[in-house]
Amino acid sequence: MAQSRRVVVIGGGIGGLTAATALQLRGWEVTVLERAPSLEPAGAGISLAPNSLRALDVVGLGEEIRDLAAWQGDGGLRTPGGRWLARASADAAAERFGGPLVLLHRATLIAGLAARLPSDAVRTACPATVTDPGDTGRPARVSTPDGELEADLVVAADGVRSAVRRVLFPDHPGHVHSGFTTWRVVILVPGVRFASHETWGRGRIWGTHPLKDGRVYAYAAAVAPAAQRARDDEKAELLRRFGDWHAPIPAVLAAARPEDVLRHDVHHLAEPLPSYHRGRVALLGDAAHAMPPTLGQGGNQAIEDAIVLAHHCDDLPAYTAARLPRTTAVARRALKVARLNLMTNRAGIAVRNLAVAALSRTGPALFLRGFDGIADWRPPQQPYASVGAGTGER
Repeated sequence: MAQSRRVVVIGGGIGGLTAATALQLRGWEVTVLERAPSLEPAGAGISLAPNSLRALDVVGLGEEIRDLAAWQGDGGLRTPGGRWLARASADAAAERFGGPLVLLHRATLIAGLAARLPSDAVRTACPATVTDPGDTGRPARVSTPDGELEADLVVAADGVRSAVRRVLFPDHPGHVHSGFTTWRVVILVPGVRFASHETWGRGRIWGTHPLKDGRVYAYAAAVAPAAQRARDDEKAELLRRFGDWHAPIPAVLAAARPEDVLRHDVHHLAEPLPSYHRGRVALLGDAAHAMPPTLGQGGNQAIEDAIVLAHHCDDLPAYTAARLPRTTAVARRALKVARLNLMTNRAGIAVRNLAVAALSRTGPALFLRGFDGIADWRPPQQPYASVGAGTGER
């Protein structure tokens, strides 16, 4: 009987757990090392487009996520005063891309992925890094507080500040500040009804979306220096910046407690990596191609990475060839969108708003056009024989 191959996944986030699930279905012995004390993610939502949902179909999770998530798209783009610049519909998005865009809490997705792994496969409170990437003649080595592990494959999904990336590519300049900060909140807002929207102001954006469980996911972003923090608390900062914007934004802010508000500066990799692998180690997600959240594709691209990596697990150069050009293009598009929706020049904003409104009157809303070439992606393999996959039809 052939000995099973061992993969060590560094990072228990969405990309790492998707890779672990996919590789386990291909017969690998999987160990996931997560530095945090648990897999419970920060309290925020995640938007999944048809590209990542089709990737999750490969491991049998796509239909479950579609059932648990709210379909996204009924709503559109607004100004701070409430005027609609563009409208979109969930049905139009599903028709254009062959499936829905959905929204759910990150914890729901993490739980679904973790449930597909053996209970002893995940080690939390276990920081790790690569001490030897290995090559065709020797295994990779991973250092942990409990000692060193050998692996036939290491998947580095350790985020934008990836320690593994620094080991593999010590001359790469690493992540840079994107010029803005973000806030996120997931709360109940009783008695408030609204259409999903993203609102663009001067150097600021706000989004409000309902989750299927009755809670509201809201996010905001604003041009700000790195490491700047509120004078009082982050709720007060949001009230200062967004308190006079259109409904339901004031109601969401009124319902939020200071401790509900998460704030994080945004960073990205301005210079693409030369490769997404070295030796027996492969990078994925933010470790490989961190991008601004302005397209909502960070987690989606990590899921794509994981499924493609499992497909090319015996040929890491093929993984790099499949993923580096695509993710570089998506990251560049996300940067362009950030410059557009966080514009600070008043004359430029007026021209932008006129153009968005005009484009949306003559065809699909800008919201949908922005996903062309992204949301229509399909994975290179069919669902594994041991799982089933749904169609995504509503």
